[in-house]
Amino acid sequence: MKETLPRDKPRVSIGLPIFNGENYLKEALDSILAQTYTDFELIISDNASADRTQQICRAYAAMENRIRYYRNERNLGAPRNFNRVFELSLGEYFKWAAYDDVLAPEYLQKCVSVLDKDPSIVLCHTKTGRIDEHGALMGTYDHKMRIDSQKPHERFGDLISIHNPCWPIFGVVRASTLRMTPLIGNYARADRNLLAEIGLLGQIYEIPESLFFRRDHPQAYTRRKNYREWQMAWWTNASWINFTHWKNCIEFFRSLKRVPLNWSERLLCYEQIFRWFIIEGWRLMSDDVEISFLRRSSLGRKLASAVKLILRRTLIPIIEKTFEEKL
Repeated sequence: MKETLPRDKPRVSIGLPIFNGENYLKEALDSILAQTYTDFELIISDNASADRTQQICRAYAAMENRIRYYRNERNLGAPRNFNRVFELSLGEYFKWAAYDDVLAPEYLQKCVSVLDKDPSIVLCHTKTGRIDEHGALMGTYDHKMRIDSQKPHERFGDLISIHNPCWPIFGVVRASTLRMTPLIGNYARADRNLLAEIGLLGQIYEIPESLFFRRDHPQAYTRRKNYREWQMAWWTNASWINFTHWKNCIEFFRSLKRVPLNWSERLLCYEQIFRWFIIEGWRLMSDDVEISFLRRSSLGRKLASAVKLILRRTLIPIIEKTFEEKL
């Protein structure tokens, strides 16, 4: 069925990709529709859900003309569905939303106000609260990152680290900035690569209030016992299924090639990739190799453990010390 587009372009587009999200969808939709900032559209792309997701979405779309609901004939995979809601958007600003997260009523109002006042800021988010399956607040995520630095290499260096969260990917971003990127790639942790590239393009501002609430619930794949299998199924790309961190590293370099930077800043960004490799990347990338080849035999497992132990106790500490002294 052909969908009808709104006559006037909204200032903000919210994209909600979803697959089998009946359990928490209503709460997410209610929090979006309760926003004090009302000049927005909500685009829902249903990835061929088999539960009550379709019925819930159609019921809300019938009641609210700011909602556009699309249903894919087949499951396109999560990354493609995330990109689809942006491709369908019309707004000057864009925000991804998850079916199980919740926004405080003033979230959009405060984020849009920041972006309107300062053109150097390309993405605005807030501090992130953590709620359980019942919506009860369990705490906050507190990570200090230099994402508002005027130096691209400092923003980039903090955003590529696996120790820092990717919650700002759910912030309000300038659509013009997002169009300069390849969006979310079809490989594991592509959201981190995208966020790092956005950080190269401009400053990211975090409002010091918890107005975004991430739901931590048993159905989330991060809570599954077989986490790696669920993660790979979510990202879907079999070609990099066992070399995810190698792919992430390759894309760090590609981001630097795409984004216009002066040579001094570009070199400092390359230095950040080297720093990432020394501090955490070598372990992650060696794990990829171990999972792909060496774990197939007991001898391979012992060999992999021995090599990593030797590196951890000899070469890597020397390089880390040298690099930290240089900084």
